[in-house]
Amino acid sequence: MINVENAIKIATKTGFVQIGSKKSIRLVKNEEAKLVLVANNCPKEILEDLKIYCKFSNIPIYQYKGSNWDLGFLCGKPFMISVLSIIDAGDSDILKLKEESSN
Repeated sequence: MINVENAIKIATKTGFVQIGSKKSIRLVKNEEAKLVLVANNCPKEILEDLKIYCKFSNIPIYQYKGSNWDLGFLCGKPFMISVLSIIDAGDSDILKLKEESSN
């Protein structure tokens, strides 16, 4: 079991991630994302859209247990983040969350 919070911090600093639902949906449609993280209080409409697109693209979704404020803080941002797409994990082992994803 990996430490999700540390993995998110490391991926944000050393890898390539995109923030936001619109960018994430575009990345999933183009099959560029390797993993999508969703905050526990992400709006249901966005979550349902992401689940549909991720299922078609075979990209896992991981439901992060923290809120969108928590996810924003982990990414070093002073605002809420409901959706985070991992394109390159960098030095992080965050892609191991694929096994725990809820697709």
